[in-house]
Amino acid sequence: CLSAGLDLPGRFLFATLTLMALIAILVFIEEAVYIYKKIPSSKRSIIIWINAAAPVISTTSCIGMWIPRSAMFTDFTAGVFFAIVIHKFLMMMIKECGGQKVLLRRFENGHFTISTGPCCCCCLCLPRVPITRKTLFWLKLSTFQFAVFRPVLVFLSIVLWSNDSYTLYNLSPKGPALWISCLVGALTLFALWAVGIMFQKVRILLKCKNIIPKFALYQFIVILNHLQITIINMLATQKIIPCAPPLSSTVRGSYIAHQLLIMEMFLITVISRVFYRRKYHDLEPPECVAEEPGDKKQTP
Repeated sequence: CLSAGLDLPGRFLFATLTLMALIAILVFIEEAVYIYKKIPSSKRSIIIWINAAAPVISTTSCIGMWIPRSAMFTDFTAGVFFAIVIHKFLMMMIKECGGQKVLLRRFENGHFTISTGPCCCCCLCLPRVPITRKTLFWLKLSTFQFAVFRPVLVFLSIVLWSNDSYTLYNLSPKGPALWISCLVGALTLFALWAVGIMFQKVRILLKCKNIIPKFALYQFIVILNHLQITIINMLATQKIIPCAPPLSSTVRGSYIAHQLLIMEMFLITVISRVFYRRKYHDLEPPECVAEEPGDKKQTP
């Protein structure tokens, strides 16, 4: 724990960041109560899960800031939680369209554009895929596999770490950390690809439900929680971030990453409250087949 070795500015910084994490939790609790009262039960749990992503990451980052040696466990916890949130976000888009059956009716003759990020944004020659029950199943499976396999890989990492076989910053080909990280990265890309494919199709339809700013907030969490931490850890591993006794370069890099995440997730929590509480109208039901003129009977 670092509290004993902090000077006055350091204590003020820690107190401010801890207060921001606490406020993020309180904002989420208030938002969860609102969602529970105002949102239909079919969407309630999904929206609460998505809104909880930023406060959970802020809380784990606060713990990692106060106890730097717990960084591996806090990062793993945040990663597992966000893996579930990725699947929930895909399900939210389907729910907002009226459910799977209604979505299939709306896009009965439509196609998915699979040449989208992060996997195939440059592959414009890829064919468009018809929107069917089978393709929806594969999209849901792409996000569900990440929600299942990420906890399994985290458990495997902790088991190897307890046996002194896993070191988070040891990325040599002979160590398991490199291969587990590559596998997690591949699973993450497939899950994000599925969400991107669905978003490209429904973004115009769900524009009235603020799906574009909601997707932007979701993307910010992905970038900040994965890419930002990866870049800072690489800089710390290469000693570009200098050590500051008693903190080594790697511990100090984790320490900086957690401080940034607390501030960023606090802002995302507050902004999410604005967009998820904003009033919007429900979608119109899919258009029915037009009746024949001769079938209509004049009402007296």
